[in-house]
Amino acid sequence: MRPEEARNQPRNASPDVIDPDVDLHDAAQRDDRGQLAVVIACSLGGVIGAEARYGISRAMTHPPDAFPWATLLINVLGCLLIGVLMVVLTRVLRAPNHLLRPFLGVGVLGGFTTYSTFAVDAHQLLLANRPFVALAYVLSTLVLCGAAVLIGTRVTARVVRRERVDA
Repeated sequence: MRPEEARNQPRNASPDVIDPDVDLHDAAQRDDRGQLAVVIACSLGGVIGAEARYGISRAMTHPPDAFPWATLLINVLGCLLIGVLMVVLTRVLRAPNHLLRPFLGVGVLGGFTTYSTFAVDAHQLLLANRPFVALAYVLSTLVLCGAAVLIGTRVTARVVRRERVDA
């Protein structure tokens, strides 16, 4: 393992474990029956995330030929929170519950972000003969969501480092 890879590994993860939330040396976590808890965590989180997304999209409706601000906001916010969450789970919590990442990351934030609606919105803009708006929407979504993840991870990592130095 290269030094930069070792720095990115959670403190409690050994280099031969692919998913730091699953300890393959623990027979209970290797048991497929334990996967039901992960499925339930993802499902419950997904309901919460999807409902939050629905609420925002209902509050910020738009006609099919207009720029879909709600979907852009949802996806950028979700990406920012995914960046924050990954830093918190890998650098702050020493031994997070193995259901925390599936619940919050896959469930809540996966249900909140909506790339299927992003695709439908872009397609509707094209059908409404708004190709430049569609292109602006696609490019702004890709750039802003990528930047949001980067900002979320970098800012959270700095805050975590500063908290450790001050402590």
